[in-house]
Amino acid sequence: MKAIVYTEYGPPDVLQLKEVGKPSPNDNEVLIKVHAASVNPLDWHLLRATPFLVRLTEGLLKPKKEILGADVAGRVEEVGKNVKQFQTGDEVLGDFFVDGLGGFAEYVCVPEDAALVQKPTNLTFEEAAAVPVAAVTALQGLRDKGQVQPGQKVLINGASGGVGTFAVQIAKSFGAEVTGVCSTRNLDMVRSIGADHVIDYTQEDFTQNGQRYDLIADAVGNRSVSDYGRALGPKGICVIIGYSSPVLLFQHTFQGAWISMTGSKRIGLMGTMKPNKKDLVFMKGLLEAGKVVPVIDRRYPLSEVAEAIRYLEGGHAQGKVVITVGHNDKT
Repeated sequence: MKAIVYTEYGPPDVLQLKEVGKPSPNDNEVLIKVHAASVNPLDWHLLRATPFLVRLTEGLLKPKKEILGADVAGRVEEVGKNVKQFQTGDEVLGDFFVDGLGGFAEYVCVPEDAALVQKPTNLTFEEAAAVPVAAVTALQGLRDKGQVQPGQKVLINGASGGVGTFAVQIAKSFGAEVTGVCSTRNLDMVRSIGADHVIDYTQEDFTQNGQRYDLIADAVGNRSVSDYGRALGPKGICVIIGYSSPVLLFQHTFQGAWISMTGSKRIGLMGTMKPNKKDLVFMKGLLEAGKVVPVIDRRYPLSEVAEAIRYLEGGHAQGKVVITVGHNDKT
């Protein structure tokens, strides 16, 4: 099978399209014929080993996992003899970050108890591949860390990106009044997915306009703790989902913890998203009900994963960047 492989850390140039062995499922695994995958910031963080701490878990000198890609949508081609939840022909989507990645390939094997669920019938494979990491990250940030409630004023910074487009729609589904922050070219799109208000960050600073929010979900992570504090209401919560710079990360971690311990406002990092079936099933319900619709910016073939990652790294993607995986008659 064809796969995008990397054997050393570095820029997207180190990625290579190679012919590798097609995996075979163990007794408790399913073999998925990949139809689409999507690119996430975690792919380029793993690719470049940034921050350096990545090397402590993913391989000090070279990557342990040679095929990136956590988000997958495809069709079950084969199941192990002990598999009960899936059968051949099932259309599925999943997040395989904790199960070895492997999405940037024609086939991938994962345990049946991985974060894997049936694909909503109203979504294409490409739309489904856009969902797992970004949508569940937004869900856990808003619901679990942010404790979003109906009627709250919620601000999404980075509302036009992969996580941000899901966050706007998920917050609306919880009954919040949502303000999206984005650039000029993305204002109409953010309105179209349900934002009640939009702020063009090139024209207005949401931390200086006098508005106060019950919850801020920041998918960019590019503001100081004092900025967040100024924009929060008396008992507001700020959940920092995105990574902008090591300096701000340090400040968000330690100064945010101090503010949270000594005052009524809470400011802090979301922490690591935890892939799981339960949250994917929850998202499946929102998707099937039409309350959440994936936003796809660009599609690239498997051979152009390097270009897709380069584009995502540029920081201007409108929604998700998707990889389409073609198959010839012999695969």
